[in-house]
Amino acid sequence: MKQLAQNYRSGELVVLDAPTPACKPGGVLVRTLYSLISTGTELMKVTEARLSLVGKARARPDQVRKVLDSVAQQGPVATYKKVTSTLDSYTPLGYSLCGVVVEVGAGAEEFAVGDLVAAAGNEFALHAELNWVPTNLCVPVPQGVPAQHAAFATVGAIAMQGVRRGEPQLGETACVIGLGLVGQLVVRLLLAAGLRVVGIDTVPERCRLAEQAGALACAGVDPEGTAYVEQVLQATTNGLGADQVYLAAGGDTNGPVELAVRLVRDRGRVVDIGKTRLDLPWNAFYEKEIDVRFSRSYGPGRYDDRYELEGVDYPAGYVRWTERRNLGCFLDLLAEDSVEVAALVSGIHPINDAAEVYTGLRAGTLRGIGFLFEYPRPVAELDDPAEPAEPAEPVQPVEPPDSLNGRAHLPSPAGSPVRAGARPLTGAGPQRPVRLGFIGAGSYATSMLLPHLAKDPRVTLATVATTRSLSAVNAQRRFGFEGVTTDVEAVLDDADIDAVVVVTRHHSHAAFVCRALEAGKAVFVEKPLALNDAEVDRVLDVVARTGNDRLMVGFNRRFAPLFCDLRARFGRPSGPVSARYLVNAGRLDASSWYLDGQLEGSRFVGEGGHFIDTLAAWIGHSPVEVVAHQTSNGLNLEATLRYDDGSLATITYNTDGDSRFPKETLDVAGSGRNARLDNFSRATVWSRSGRSVKRSLAGQDKGQRAEVAAFVAAVGAGAPMPIALDSLVETTRATLAVERSLASGRPVLL
Repeated sequence: MKQLAQNYRSGELVVLDAPTPACKPGGVLVRTLYSLISTGTELMKVTEARLSLVGKARARPDQVRKVLDSVAQQGPVATYKKVTSTLDSYTPLGYSLCGVVVEVGAGAEEFAVGDLVAAAGNEFALHAELNWVPTNLCVPVPQGVPAQHAAFATVGAIAMQGVRRGEPQLGETACVIGLGLVGQLVVRLLLAAGLRVVGIDTVPERCRLAEQAGALACAGVDPEGTAYVEQVLQATTNGLGADQVYLAAGGDTNGPVELAVRLVRDRGRVVDIGKTRLDLPWNAFYEKEIDVRFSRSYGPGRYDDRYELEGVDYPAGYVRWTERRNLGCFLDLLAEDSVEVAALVSGIHPINDAAEVYTGLRAGTLRGIGFLFEYPRPVAELDDPAEPAEPAEPVQPVEPPDSLNGRAHLPSPAGSPVRAGARPLTGAGPQRPVRLGFIGAGSYATSMLLPHLAKDPRVTLATVATTRSLSAVNAQRRFGFEGVTTDVEAVLDDADIDAVVVVTRHHSHAAFVCRALEAGKAVFVEKPLALNDAEVDRVLDVVARTGNDRLMVGFNRRFAPLFCDLRARFGRPSGPVSARYLVNAGRLDASSWYLDGQLEGSRFVGEGGHFIDTLAAWIGHSPVEVVAHQTSNGLNLEATLRYDDGSLATITYNTDGDSRFPKETLDVAGSGRNARLDNFSRATVWSRSGRSVKRSLAGQDKGQRAEVAAFVAAVGAGAPMPIALDSLVETTRATLAVERSLASGRPVLL
């Protein structure tokens, strides 16, 4: 399918051939007829992408802070790789469209194939031929509303939410500052609500367009223009001023807010809808006791995963106007001719011309308010855009870790033996080439695993499967995958693929491991292997039933060069050792999927296996008991592990420390020696012969390069996996035992 994308590093805009997204449960697959360009939001994003790195930093100081914290914790080399991986990738554009339903996922049966719908969301209603849209971001288009007009629904909902925040009442007067696409819609909605409206904008054509819609007077921001609007306001309101002022302007000037305080009445309301500078002049706002309000996107439900992705609606008795109800209300107003958008359509262009359209908008050679992209239609549908389409073949979604929203829905693995056609994987022999399939291609995979695998002459990157189409395209462009897909079965069913790498969200790991093992593949899965003991048992059942134990978990730290060197210099102890692993994990953004404990497990279950495995590699014995405690606020925990040789290890896992403090410190003592590993950058041994220090001259190395090299070597030669299956299971069960000990307050025997 065709999809518009932008490279944030270079600013390049391009229409790509991308794989069709899967139709997941809880939503519908929509074939786009028209998508609307948001000339404010999208052009700001396009312009920002064309800035230099310094310019991007100035535009996004919040991201600069994160980068600096990452440098302090992970070092400049690792941070540079992560940042460049993020920047040098295609990102989608678009968030408002109208199209036809071509496939209905489970739980979305309120829709039917052939329905004409409007869709919203900057992750779902993209400038692409096909989009998967969750039910709460999709609404039916009423009879009689043209598809090109219905494509305005999302931006209409943004304007409607802004108007609702202003709480307009019959007979009131409003002023709209900024008469771009959102401002024009705000004017029309206010008029439909029975208000008198004036407007201000820098572009005369926009002022005339608002007046044609019914505004009393509109003028420019020059002194003469603002004086004229103020004069009309005074005459209309008997000298009171505007009851509400809506800021629908963008930019870095404080002019709009200063103008708003001048035009609004005493104790009036100022509603900010656009992204504009807001240095409030305190005296002026205080003297009028102005009520300043913000309008957040399409309405209640926005940025709430339970609402947008899981379809959990807010009861109308408590939240009358959600984002979906705003979308539907706007379409109803179009159907009733209470609001018109035909005058706002400045041009309709084929999606293949998208790059040229954005170039014209940026350069000012293409002028107007609303621009639509039109998409190719099957011949049978040229006369009727709502003609039912043939449903696409069902596809199985997979959730990559770069997706901050969404859920994978995984069926139980079939109870079948190893599939015919898979290459034999056991019996050590000469090294042969290895064909790898990837499930997931998020930030970790593209910054820490794929750069090494792409350089390995023994490896062929065969197929990558991701939920988001552009994630697969980015992986192919950067690392040379032969094929891309959104169907995980294309990876699992390919008899020529020797091994599958699973780099998805935590809740999907065990299911994908089972399915890949049943398909006869060697499997590399990022930690954790499982989120509970039942999933561990399920993996072991598949291994026992199929005889395929070719499994590796991404416990990379045991392969880190400084760790291996430190352990060698420490030597084999004559008795038990004691160890302390201090982890400064840090806080996560509230939107992080890591915090969805109900689905993804706790943070420690997700990450703790790294540290338990590192200790296992050092001590070389099995853990037999785990006891854990946490602080009263639940942000920090300590877990102590006892081993069968008498060794003890304590892991301190903190999530509320300073982000600039080093993330990991390992201390080991025993047999008259001490060792310390400082954040995989420096390794020190103290012994009777003195103190020995080694540093990583190439920057922090946590072992990913050596880890994947060892996996490839084992698969290619049919040799044993780099970490024994028993050890993987012991580490996973010990990690899960920490959670059980926290819950019970008692030690857990393994």
